[in-house]
Amino acid sequence: MAPKNQARDNREARERLRLYQARQGLHDRQRRRRKRDDLVGVGVLVLVAALATGSQLAFAGSRAEDAPAASASSTATPTPSASATAGNTGTVPSKAIADGATWTGTLTLNKDVRLGIELDGKAAPQAASVEIDLIRKQFYEGTTCHRLADSADFRFLQCGSANGDGTGDAGFQYGPLENVPSDGRYAEGTLAIARGASPYSQSTQFFIVYGDTTLDGSTGGYTVVGKVTSGLDDLERKITSKGIASAGSDGTGAPKVATTITGATIREQD
Repeated sequence: MAPKNQARDNREARERLRLYQARQGLHDRQRRRRKRDDLVGVGVLVLVAALATGSQLAFAGSRAEDAPAASASSTATPTPSASATAGNTGTVPSKAIADGATWTGTLTLNKDVRLGIELDGKAAPQAASVEIDLIRKQFYEGTTCHRLADSADFRFLQCGSANGDGTGDAGFQYGPLENVPSDGRYAEGTLAIARGASPYSQSTQFFIVYGDTTLDGSTGGYTVVGKVTSGLDDLERKITSKGIASAGSDGTGAPKVATTITGATIREQD
């Protein structure tokens, strides 16, 4: 029988391997889906070319002003691509991990932006426990920050998707929402959990609020799991101030400075 510490290390190693394999599996599925969509796209282009002459009159009355305008309002919320669920799915890390305590650590981006972080195990015990567990298992290392919002009153950097593009998870989704601001205001430095339509669609993604931000609270808001205690100046100077590569309809998009999580640490505060 293996010594206690060795047995624990073996379990943690197996869990890290499982998380890595889950990310790889999701990545492979995404690649196959893109290949399939490319093939479908070729077929559609051929069909469009064949019908082009006959369709010119049909669309002659369309006007650019009839199309909805892109907006950077607070209705564009920091959510991952996740299906709505009625309850927890998969094996969610125990709520007891956070132990009702304050946890401190670091989050390093691109090797040279070092953020001090603090997780609130009392106000958000489930979310804090998930983040502690993921950090301990080195889940975040090598993942990217794929989404940036940089307009007035709407400033955050979203990180932590398994596939680096807003998709994927660690094999679980969880709820409920915790420690949600009643007024929809997320102060500069807030660390919050991203989600899909359901309050039980939280998983690995989180967002860093680097400027006071207002988000739509009509669907319940977002769990505030903690805060950034240092390094926001470096984050803005080296990453967020450089802007968005290509904004989507909600005004957000991938940051011009490609951003990768290169390190993360966490420990219970003494």
